[in-house]
Amino acid sequence: MIWLRQKFSKWLYLIAKNAREFTLKMPQKVKMPTRKNTEDKGDSANLLLIRDTFTDKSVIGKLYCNSEFIAHTLELAWRDNEKSVSCVPSGEYKCRVRLARESGSRDYVHLLVQDVPNRSYILFHRGNYPSDSRGCILTGTHRAQSPDKILESKVAHAYLMNYILGNQLSKEINLIIKNR
Repeated sequence: MIWLRQKFSKWLYLIAKNAREFTLKMPQKVKMPTRKNTEDKGDSANLLLIRDTFTDKSVIGKLYCNSEFIAHTLELAWRDNEKSVSCVPSGEYKCRVRLARESGSRDYVHLLVQDVPNRSYILFHRGNYPSDSRGCILTGTHRAQSPDKILESKVAHAYLMNYILGNQLSKEINLIIKNR
């Protein structure tokens, strides 16, 4: 029994040592963003979505928070604001942080866009293709070479949420959507 305990202790030591080394060597894809503009002492997030690429399947744009680029976005193409098949109309909206436990389909923190006319449950969430959206806004770090696609959505969404929550900006979240 003693030999088993000694082997088990050595085994645990090696696992712990390797885990520490692995953790230290892992690349950090998502760093905790911080506000560069130190003059802004507010606790609100001002999101600006500028749409600049329009196809028959999607609308692609850029998302800024307090004037800092955050992510590329992908939405469904405009179809007269029809529920689940159209992008969000241009305009000004309030958003709020929505926890995973509040959602039946998302197991991560995301944003809920509020007071969209004739629509509900418009989210900022992960996804790479128009088929991943039902009228929501998807975030990605890059635009793909092929149209109607963004890349590394998990990384971009984590960056967006870390920016808002890490800088304690979730008290008031304003969204302005503009077409270029």
